Amino acid sequence: MKKKKRGSEAISGGSEGRVISASLSVICCVLVVSAITVVVCIRFSAFGESFDSLMAVASNSKPREYNSNDDYFTVPILELQTKVNAAGGSAYHPARVVSSDAPLISRNVSRPIESLPEKRTFNKVEEGLARARDAIRKAATSTNLSTTTISGSTYRNPRAFHQSYLEMERRFKVYVYEEGDLPIVHSGPCKNIYASEGRFINEMEHGRNKFRTRDPYSAHVYFMPFSVTWMVKYLYKPLSYDVSPLQQFVSDYVRVISTKHPFWNRTQGADHFMLSCHDWGPHASKGNANVYKTSIRVLCNANSSEGFNPQKDVSLPEIHLYTGNISPKLQLPLPANTSSRPHLAFFAGGVHGPVRPILLHHWKDRDPDIHVYEYLSKDDLDYYTFMLRSKFCLCPSGHEVASPRIVEAIYAECIPVILSNNYVLPFSDVLKWDAFSIQVEISDIPRLKEILLGVSEAHYLKLKQGLKTVRTHFVFNQPAQRYDVFHMILHSVWLRRLNLRIDE
Repeated sequence: MKKKKRGSEAISGGSEGRVISASLSVICCVLVVSAITVVVCIRFSAFGESFDSLMAVASNSKPREYNSNDDYFTVPILELQTKVNAAGGSAYHPARVVSSDAPLISRNVSRPIESLPEKRTFNKVEEGLARARDAIRKAATSTNLSTTTISGSTYRNPRAFHQSYLEMERRFKVYVYEEGDLPIVHSGPCKNIYASEGRFINEMEHGRNKFRTRDPYSAHVYFMPFSVTWMVKYLYKPLSYDVSPLQQFVSDYVRVISTKHPFWNRTQGADHFMLSCHDWGPHASKGNANVYKTSIRVLCNANSSEGFNPQKDVSLPEIHLYTGNISPKLQLPLPANTSSRPHLAFFAGGVHGPVRPILLHHWKDRDPDIHVYEYLSKDDLDYYTFMLRSKFCLCPSGHEVASPRIVEAIYAECIPVILSNNYVLPFSDVLKWDAFSIQVEISDIPRLKEILLGVSEAHYLKLKQGLKTVRTHFVFNQPAQRYDVFHMILHSVWLRRLNLRIDE
């Protein structure tokens, strides 16, 4: 196995035998499976000409990787697939790549209503969603509606996004299942490479947000608050490449909630969601077929060639918070000298995956304007200083597609240059990534300098302004603040719920 500290063995910490009572006790009762029919129907026509204008998937999206001082790596999916296959286990089968203009499809689910009070609550929930769809549709085509918070070319449809966000704040309710024990459930890592996972779970569990409801009958979606990162730490045997304990945990968890509560069986999990920033999140989700195929999976490893489906799944930004907070060097206001950026482009990171060897082959030690390193030496500038002194930050994929480097580049106001395939970029339902980043085909890496020099000064300044605009959407706050990353994640889930029609 290649030397990587980002994943299983780094976070296992020799914790075999420390599997605490996080495995779920299965409730012994009769499982009543509700009759259910799932059909794909016409698209919800909103957000401009159609729902696509806000909900379109940007699959010319890209990156995955990490910086030169990686100290928290994970065993990559591609490497894992080889190992699991060799061990006789199941592995991923590449899916068709979703095109950049693929529409989100409204999913219809029929479900039985068991009692009159529940029917009334159900009708109220669905009627509220219908009113939200209508309001968003009207806002999308309005020429009179002005917004002070959301505007400009950074958004696919600013008016539709603004109205959708307001409707979310007004209506959206999330029920968080209480089943499961700490630390694997109801908690997650709040610093280092998988901070996005823990910060969201902890905000839903302990934050003072208005979205959590204690009444499951009034909820629009149901959150399964387990942490795949903590599963790997407490359940995975280092170097075994056996992910079955993770899958078994997910299977057991669904069995518990589906036998104790009626909500899973009504939709086969279509209105349920899980969230994971660990590279093995997709693999763990295969513990239950409906979690993988039907539920909303919020994943950092949003690879459309490995089963990630942007029509129902959500791309989670990977945000590396070494100490739980943004590095002081990247906090606002940025240092005054960052207005002068003498370097055209910068990259430093380990050589792994299919893209980085190509990048280093063509540009390592080849050009004084493009600083490409495998590792930074003690005599070099530190990583963030390089970012702050560079106009463009190169973001090649590694073994997997997701990378904290993109968000770090956003913080540093260094234009991300995305070098990846099959990555569905975070929040691409509402954000126009080409308004604050550049995407370069892998085959064009030899022409990288030519492409970057071809960016006019006016276009560069416009891209940089775009970074200033979107920064707030990629920042965790305590407590959470409007339009920050916590709320953007919720909004992505809200959009998928808007697209789900549940009929009696």
